Amino acid sequence: MLAAVRAMPGPIRLFLACALVLLAGIGISLRYVIDLAIAAPVSLPGIVVMALLAYTIFTVTLVLQRKAAGRSLALGLSSLSVPPILWAVVQGQPIVAIFFSALALLLIRGLRRPEVATYLSEQ
Repeated sequence: MLAAVRAMPGPIRLFLACALVLLAGIGISLRYVIDLAIAAPVSLPGIVVMALLAYTIFTVTLVLQRKAAGRSLALGLSSLSVPPILWAVVQGQPIVAIFFSALALLLIRGLRRPEVATYLSEQ
């Protein structure tokens, strides 16, 4: 398993780390979603969290299987690092804005590199 992780390009390892952090955040928020589901079976936050959970798990699965479709889905999931930049700017948090700007730049530019396309080449 460690050999497989070492063979991955750096941007894919960064993407997988960010995806795992996102999954942990979803897991932490599930208590709130379950509390909402007790009051109303269908709620907008519940739908958003469940869709994000499914999208993240599906994307990580495709990337780990080295499927070519995983690259475009990973780029889509990486675009979720852009809205926190705007939020941080509006809230007057320049350090947070710089962090998410660097993260978005590393993820999006990294996933567009040729070695990532070569690595994710299985049909």
